[in-house]
Amino acid sequence: MAKLINLKTFKEFFNSSSGGGVVLLICVAISLIIANTEMAWGFEHFLEQKVGFHNEAVHLEFSVINWINDGLMAVFFLLVGLEIKREIVEGELSSLRHASLPVLAAIGGVLVPATIYSLFNAGTPTVHGWGIPMATDIAFALGIVSLLGDKVPTGLKIFLAALAIVDDLMAILVIAIFYTSNLNLEYLMYAGGIMVILIIFNRLRLKNLLFYLIPGAIMWYLIHHSGIHATIAGVLTALTLPTTPDDSESPLEKLEHALTKPVNFIIMPIFAIANTNITFVDGMVDGLASNLGLGIVLGLFLGKPIGIFVMSFLSVKLKIAELPKNTTWTHVVGLGMLGGIGFTMSIFIALLSFKTSVDLQTEAKFAVLVASVLSGVCGFAWLSLYNKKKKKKKEALAEA
Repeated sequence: MAKLINLKTFKEFFNSSSGGGVVLLICVAISLIIANTEMAWGFEHFLEQKVGFHNEAVHLEFSVINWINDGLMAVFFLLVGLEIKREIVEGELSSLRHASLPVLAAIGGVLVPATIYSLFNAGTPTVHGWGIPMATDIAFALGIVSLLGDKVPTGLKIFLAALAIVDDLMAILVIAIFYTSNLNLEYLMYAGGIMVILIIFNRLRLKNLLFYLIPGAIMWYLIHHSGIHATIAGVLTALTLPTTPDDSESPLEKLEHALTKPVNFIIMPIFAIANTNITFVDGMVDGLASNLGLGIVLGLFLGKPIGIFVMSFLSVKLKIAELPKNTTWTHVVGLGMLGGIGFTMSIFIALLSFKTSVDLQTEAKFAVLVASVLSGVCGFAWLSLYNKKKKKKKEALAEA
């Protein structure tokens, strides 16, 4: 039997993610302004500055941009891992019946965009970027849904949150498996040893968060030097956090509560400012018509809603799952559009895909930005217009 859900934690996560989406949007604008003014060179120079220390035993000296993308984003992935585990243990993914719809919808929303991208980029130097259009940005997607208020049913909001979480899990697996450089097995074995220790702490039901966070930080260092992207350490640490058999606050929920606002209002905005600093140049819009640009834009803007809708439709018609209460297929189409807001995770995968080419990174980031804006605007408009149509229909029936 599924454990009771601590609704307070979910509400705080949802509300903070919504506000975080607005802050994120402001930071994107700030980053674009910086990149297209005289501040651009100084900002780039700042991001390349080395920070930290190193000696014969320990190497912890990296550029500011590396600390952001490998260090701060590990905390972001820690939060994502906590959300995934909570949903599996006590939320929308806690039973086969509940999990079927968001899991299958997320699979469709991953496979179709990746396929579209691959069709455009097969046999080209950009083929490795197929993971870019796979991801949904939780903060932006939930932020737009929050702006709709009671215009959309609560079940649709929970469906979107669960889908985005499953989507993130798939993106994490893709990063771990396909975007890993040469492996250092020695460091990887040490990291595996730390993971075993964390699992033992979990089995012993140790509740002090320091028993998990300190070994988790050590595991981050080891994984960083193993060749696997260091952010995976955040997810692995999260999965070992213990839960409780009732609705009392567990160590997992306690840490999630502590991290939600810092991640959504500090870490993600910093990531946005550091990584969306796109300098607009002549021909950039033309780049949207390149194989890379089309693969990303069409993958996110069309592939996401098509994949999510088709898999949702098939799963319901085959009686594998059922739509949330008061949710219609028109709602699912709008939700699919919002799923096309890739942003944070898509940009992150773009950076991993084209490590050796700043030009390709910039082209990919611009395509992600355009696709995400299109998806967000169209999703918001679609759901708003549908709500107005339903309202007019009800008023007409009432008058009759």
